[in-house]
Amino acid sequence: MRRAPAPVREGVFETVWIGLCLALVSALAVNWAYTKEHDAVAALPPLTARKPFRSLALLLGSSGWRVGFASETAGWVVYVIALAIAPLSLVQAVSASGIAVLALLVVHGQPSRLSIRERLAVGVALLGLVLLSLSLVGAKPTSHTPHGAGVVIWLAAAAGAAVALTAVRIPFSRAAALGLAAGLLFSDGDISAKLVSLGGIWLVALVPLVVCYAAGTGVLQAAFQHGSALTAAGIATLVTNAVPIAAGFVLFDEALPPGIRGALQIAAFASIVASAGLLGSPAAPRPDGPRRSARDAPGGESVGNRQ
Repeated sequence: MRRAPAPVREGVFETVWIGLCLALVSALAVNWAYTKEHDAVAALPPLTARKPFRSLALLLGSSGWRVGFASETAGWVVYVIALAIAPLSLVQAVSASGIAVLALLVVHGQPSRLSIRERLAVGVALLGLVLLSLSLVGAKPTSHTPHGAGVVIWLAAAAGAAVALTAVRIPFSRAAALGLAAGLLFSDGDISAKLVSLGGIWLVALVPLVVCYAAGTGVLQAAFQHGSALTAAGIATLVTNAVPIAAGFVLFDEALPPGIRGALQIAAFASIVASAGLLGSPAAPRPDGPRRSARDAPGGESVGNRQ
């Protein structure tokens, strides 16, 4: 049975705002980390599944990658705190805005180097944040404990799709396919993190949390060797945030506020996801350009192939 939502206490609304601010800080740290990791990984020899320890040694031997991974880890810790005090769907919506920061970092803070599509995406992401803020005025967000069976099915389906994407060639660039797989794995990790924050029996979700985040990180590094940060991390960010937003409503029974606030929140979710889609599209012009190598040819192997 679902547990009834806790009564709204004085100060809960302010706590939600604190959680969303922390989510924004997390997004800034994680997306900056993605650019550092991409630059470091793109300069390394191929990361191969047949030599996992060698691949790990290559990553750890890169000072740039270590700095990026440390920032990503710190951002994740802040994200987990945000999840503990704010609804999953709202935290993910704010986290998705970080992709606009990623776009600016890729062009080294020079918006004029962004394509028209990318500029549009940044504007749409900012619009989504404004709409989300307006939707929370006077609202009282609630969340419920999910059904165990539904959680297992959801996590298994996302993980299975990720494995299939790494093993089967699809009509997308390899960077896009691996970015999509990484996003699915990260989304399982994010949902698991929310479950862990509930405590009790849900602490068992620590297992998929660790496994999915570790696997997702490996797949994302492989994606970085096949294309730009904006393609690999852009698509990963889209999926990482869009899937848990859906899970917030399906699994956690998070309700939209009534009336115009509900409409604003739907528009905010749509705007932020659309922004991520525009920036993550393989067809979008990318300032840093794709890095192509023998690994992009059919049959090329990467560490992502074993995930």
